[in-house]
Amino acid sequence: MVLILRFILLAFIILFIYTVIKYLMNPKRKLELAHEQKKYFLLDETANIHKNFLLTYNGVMFEGEKYLGTTERSFEVISIFIWPKTVAGLKGLKRTDFLKIEAAIKKQYPDAVIDWKSPVKEFLKND
Repeated sequence: MVLILRFILLAFIILFIYTVIKYLMNPKRKLELAHEQKKYFLLDETANIHKNFLLTYNGVMFEGEKYLGTTERSFEVISIFIWPKTVAGLKGLKRTDFLKIEAAIKKQYPDAVIDWKSPVKEFLKND
């Protein structure tokens, strides 16, 4: 009987450690933490073209939509549309900030043409 209780206790300890590690390694949690700390973080499943990516930069959350197309070499992501989740968070961002975001996305998807949705699109056209 004592042996069974020890086995059950050991199983609960292993399950607890596994749960804590899964929580700490969760990419959504990392995104939320970077958003709170106003850092850059890109949450993207590169293997899943149909799933949008989330990006945080200077406390602003952006969402991006990927579109697959053909290049000379293969099928790649050729078009990306990005928009801010909340327009009010854009306060204080400069043109260079958007260029940094584009450069970071270009590292992941070098063949993609990046298009911004309103109001960022109009802001970048004015400069």
